[in-house]
Amino acid sequence: MLERIQGLPDNVLGFEAKGEVTGADYESVLIPAVVKMLTRQKSIRLLYHIGGEFTGFDAKAMWEDAKVGLQHLTAWERIAVVTDVGWLRTSVNAFGFVMPGHVKVFSNSDLEAARKWLCE
Repeated sequence: MLERIQGLPDNVLGFEAKGEVTGADYESVLIPAVVKMLTRQKSIRLLYHIGGEFTGFDAKAMWEDAKVGLQHLTAWERIAVVTDVGWLRTSVNAFGFVMPGHVKVFSNSDLEAARKWLCE
């Protein structure tokens, strides 16, 4: 499941992944928030926290993640992915260069540093 992270500045969207993240989570939570933010402003800063309660993505979630990223490619100003999941850290580091904005990976213990970086 994806839950919105509250208490972030207006130009920062935040989500926390818990349990299994599904395509339906993207369709009902993340994508509408991205679309709504883009009606107010041209760029987005994204905090994506994949913490200890995360168990995985279903195939549709991975597809929806790729689609939303590519459909709004120029909108991503900064993306902070916070996780200790090894394969996710490796994937983001390997493919983050494709994004025109800045992408950084943080450990779960550095969640506050990720928030500060997004708010700079």
